Amino acid sequence: MNYESTNVTANRKYKDTMFRMIFKDKKELLSLYNAVNGSHHENEEDLQIVTLENAIYMNMKNDLAFLIDFHLYLYEHQSTYNPNIPLRNLLYVAREYQKLIDMRSLYSSSVIRIPAPKFIVFYNGAKNLPETMFLQLSDSYYTNEPDPQLELKVTMININSNNNQQILDKCPTLREYMLYVEHIRRYLSLPDMSLETAVEYAVSECIKNNILADFLRQNRSEAISMCIFEFGEREQLLMKKEDINFGAEIGVKLVDTLLKNGRSEDIPKVIEDSEYREELIREFNLLPFYL
Repeated sequence: MNYESTNVTANRKYKDTMFRMIFKDKKELLSLYNAVNGSHHENEEDLQIVTLENAIYMNMKNDLAFLIDFHLYLYEHQSTYNPNIPLRNLLYVAREYQKLIDMRSLYSSSVIRIPAPKFIVFYNGAKNLPETMFLQLSDSYYTNEPDPQLELKVTMININSNNNQQILDKCPTLREYMLYVEHIRRYLSLPDMSLETAVEYAVSECIKNNILADFLRQNRSEAISMCIFEFGEREQLLMKKEDINFGAEIGVKLVDTLLKNGRSEDIPKVIEDSEYREELIREFNLLPFYL
């Protein structure tokens, strides 16, 4: 395939993702909202975007937040499955409400009316997941709470091909975004195909086949750079996770051995000295031993 090379490499200056860059346009976001909700809004002004543009917490940034029909919607996109999205959304929505209300009115005798939140995640990672999943904040609690006093529920919508066809049919841009990602994956599966070349080929082919064509023509360099960074960062995270899991499992076996030999008092020292201290505490619920 002949293509016009842009010689673009991953660049961290791009804080947006492709998904966020496409759907922060009001027209596209309203189309996505209508597809998910089965609604038929036509006036873009019915939707007010309130995404926290400059709010970054622990290197996390929410993708899209908007107000419509007396609700606050938080939309996220995931190309890698992350079960911690309810906890992340808890942090995001608290900041959204802080932005929306006058903090002084919290101490008044009148009830402050706030838009009810709705949390949606659009998933198009390579892992085979159900068409729809529901993730809950209470799944992260140390203890099983039959009636948790703090709960947050997230709906995960799988947008890979052969999933949620009705939503994809109602939002052509979302379908085209899915096809664009599939093009990149297909090229990456070829022998000796570099990430940079795979993204270049995918962009050229999508433009040729009228898939996100206008967007890619207008934002070619940015789109390529963002995708190289996103896909490259994902691979690095997967490699790091494999390394962490291996090291953390060794640490857990050591903790088990100490427990069996009645040496629980040594466990905090083992955790403290471990290269995988945070992972041991988080992934294997060792906080009670550390405390």
